Amino acid sequence: MKQRTKSNNPQEARSHRKKRSIPYAQLIIGTAAFLYFFALQTNQILATDMWTKAEDIMKDIYGKIVGISTIAAIVTASVALLLMNFSKTGRTVDESRAWLKRIIITWVILNGLGFILAYVTPFFNDGKWNG
Repeated sequence: MKQRTKSNNPQEARSHRKKRSIPYAQLIIGTAAFLYFFALQTNQILATDMWTKAEDIMKDIYGKIVGISTIAAIVTASVALLLMNFSKTGRTVDESRAWLKRIIITWVILNGLGFILAYVTPFFNDGKWNG
């Protein structure tokens, strides 16, 4: 009688192995249970009012934009003034003067919006004049 030896063929080795199946239903149920218990353990932090929180966020973002725009306006206005004072051609002076006007107008508009938000909108709370 011939004795059977192990084969070096990988296909035969795979065919003798037991195929494993992934229990998808158990994975889904386990994940759902984990998420449910995780949600129960977390502390919920709720804002008193959604619109109040949105207003605070918008004021914070606007403050940062105005801060950045002020720095950018100062730097670009400085460059425009330097070009106006030290250039030898009239065209460069005219272009620098035009850019300086644009920078100033844009900066005034951005800060004007802040003025409207800070000082004018409180007069119109609840959709009516409170002045």
